[in-house]
Amino acid sequence: MALLDGTSWHGKIWTGGWTDGSGGVYDCVEPATGEKVAQVGRATPGDVTEAAARAAAAQKDWAARSFEERAAVLRRAGDLLAQNADEIKGWLAREAGTVPPFGDFQVHTSAQECYEASALPSHPYGELLRTAAPRLSFTRRLPVGVVGVIAPFNVPTILAIRAVAPALALGNAVVLKPDPRTAVVGGTLFAEVFARAGVPEGVFQVMPGGADVGEALIVAPEVRVIAFTGSTKAGRAVGAIAGQHLKRAHLELGGNSALVVMPDVDVEKAAAVGAWGSFLNSGQICMATSRHLVHESIADAYAESLAARVEKLPVGDPFREQVALGPLIDAGQRDRVHELVTSSVAAGATLLTGGTYDELFYRPTVLGRVPQQAPAFQQEIFGPVAPVTAFGSVDEVVALASGSEYGLSLGILTKDVYAGLAFAQRVPAGLVHINDQTVNDEAVAPFGGVGASGNGSRAGGPAANIEAFTETQWVTLRGDLPVYPF
Repeated sequence: MALLDGTSWHGKIWTGGWTDGSGGVYDCVEPATGEKVAQVGRATPGDVTEAAARAAAAQKDWAARSFEERAAVLRRAGDLLAQNADEIKGWLAREAGTVPPFGDFQVHTSAQECYEASALPSHPYGELLRTAAPRLSFTRRLPVGVVGVIAPFNVPTILAIRAVAPALALGNAVVLKPDPRTAVVGGTLFAEVFARAGVPEGVFQVMPGGADVGEALIVAPEVRVIAFTGSTKAGRAVGAIAGQHLKRAHLELGGNSALVVMPDVDVEKAAAVGAWGSFLNSGQICMATSRHLVHESIADAYAESLAARVEKLPVGDPFREQVALGPLIDAGQRDRVHELVTSSVAAGATLLTGGTYDELFYRPTVLGRVPQQAPAFQQEIFGPVAPVTAFGSVDEVVALASGSEYGLSLGILTKDVYAGLAFAQRVPAGLVHINDQTVNDEAVAPFGGVGASGNGSRAGGPAANIEAFTETQWVTLRGDLPVYPF
């Protein structure tokens, strides 16, 4: 049976069963057509308060279950995602504007996140410690209890499941708040997957909602850890509220990632690499290539090659047409991108191609000779725009690449890979790709940024996930009672 072909979930939230949200419903709207294709429930802060209490009650039994049982549930969840890939890709195309190849990547990686998480319960969960006292001394990792996950619209399956799956695997309950614009593939889908995989009632819940719902999730006493993915502005607010309540917040935020193109590379090949980094998913990726820093000897040729390539890219409805770029998520995002382009041209950048739109379909845009003061150089773009800026020396490009408040991803294209590695040590970034563009992700690898891009790697790989979703407890054990002097 397909995951989302029934009607039981329409207009509902998931509390362990489908029920009405206290806030009514959200319309699920295709950005490509404006057509309403479904409804999801609208949660309220009161719904979140009840969900957190249910989760805390259910979590104790879930954590007490054997590691084999929890591992088996996560494996079944991965299988369900893989087996229903075509259906999920269709919903990604309709609800998020995702082109099918990127939908394939999302489904594959989401399933892989579950498979990787299924190995976590059997990892060693503590260590013996040296002690000078006549006792056994050790640490053990215990579930934090209830984890709140706040996920964004742009890559909705991966950016939810990469926190949900390891948190569940390690014995926690999870309350997920998906972005209302992608609440089907970012929330409803996982409710169905984990229910069928065998997660007990109350251990996983889905609360679509706005900022008030997110804040309620952060302040709920039962929720001890928040995993947030979204804008830097929103992440700062999440971190501030979490800090006031003495809670850990794992923040994966925005980026203004640089692709550094050295003069020894093949210009045509480099432009193809750069195009992928800027225009995949219409640029709506936190680690998208947002600044192309190209040596002055090849900068104009690189920009022209980039423009020639993207002029051929079809833009349209990814659910009904074969296209390279789908729509932006909504009019607000489109208008922000367009303002950034026009203001950068006014600041001195050269518009080589693009800079126009039809409804939510924004043409892939290349800006040449972008000055450092232009908004397209200074700000996160989150749209299909490639700004090209020239540099003259290695020291200059180190300063340019390091000059952003963000520190998510860095790409370096050069024939001298050891020089590339030395360069990477001089630029703050959580992710570095030598001879590749900035957009890379694997379920087995740690992921996270520094500076305004977040507070480090809190997702991906067993070490990061165990650190993120467990607490360390120190335990000592004596055979007899000690004798004290009073």
